[in-house]
Amino acid sequence: MIAQETIRESTVSARGIELFVRERGDGFPLLLVNGLGGNVEMWGRTEERLAGVARTIVFDWPGIGRSSMSALPLTVGALTSVVSSALDELGHDSVDVLGFSLGGVVAQQLAHERPDLVRRMALVGTACGWGSMPGTLPALALAAMPVRYHSRTLYELTRALLSPADARLLERHEMLREARLRRPPSIYVYLSQLWSASLWSSLPWLSSVRVPTLVLSGEGDELVPPANGVQLARLLSESRLHVLADEGHLMIFDPESGVLPLLEDFFASPVLARARAWTTGARVDDDASVERAFAQTAGAQPYRALSDAYRHYVRRSAPNGNGTKPNGNGTKAAKPS
Repeated sequence: MIAQETIRESTVSARGIELFVRERGDGFPLLLVNGLGGNVEMWGRTEERLAGVARTIVFDWPGIGRSSMSALPLTVGALTSVVSSALDELGHDSVDVLGFSLGGVVAQQLAHERPDLVRRMALVGTACGWGSMPGTLPALALAAMPVRYHSRTLYELTRALLSPADARLLERHEMLREARLRRPPSIYVYLSQLWSASLWSSLPWLSSVRVPTLVLSGEGDELVPPANGVQLARLLSESRLHVLADEGHLMIFDPESGVLPLLEDFFASPVLARARAWTTGARVDDDASVERAFAQTAGAQPYRALSDAYRHYVRRSAPNGNGTKPNGNGTKAAKPS
């Protein structure tokens, strides 16, 4: 258990938002960016574990929990600016970043805009936005229902729409669903976040990001299928991929998940090349791997068709025709660790 004196809570002013922040532990700073509608209490045991190897930084999204609300909906770029400004206010000039789901979207944008700030990055259960593979129709319908976090009855009735892996997790760990129900996002804020994510894509520029990145996907994730992890690992110039069997979208919150040892090792290792999470991860060096993963995934229509069209448009528009930056033999050039 982390000692009480290592927990620091504050409110920082960031781009006109009063952002509630909690820092925990005493290692290298590690920013945890939560998913859609998330609050700090949802991190639970994950925050405790990672604070054992790093100085974790968690925050309530604007308009959620103890953070103030913006007068206007915030785009992904604006959310990233708030996070970046908060880190500056806290005095952090270099951090590691863990982004989950929507948080992975903001993490990608932060690494793109502030490469000087981000040392290492882990992307969990996330995608590149437009050009990615959508989830199943039931999973997407569930994500579009903010009112379920304001009604315990509705929440219980709609749990059947979750993937089997996520349903089992929530059955085992009541605290996870209680944290969301106790501090639910307003419908306005939730829909604003959903709107901002639906308009965003990193596909045109992600191959220019040079931050060493660990990509983690759950094999049973029905909201963000693991094919998206394969695509991210292909696009990112320095990355490793782990697809975890029997894990769903919410695996980051599971105390028994295999994702936590990987993250602890990745962020704690002084030298990246000695991190087992890195050396045992898969490299995705060819477009064929992405195409196979996409072909094996259903994806809800018509979003899949529209996203596919955008993906092929970006590939045709890229100088080398595939949206990545290969070296002379057609694979990604590795940067020394």
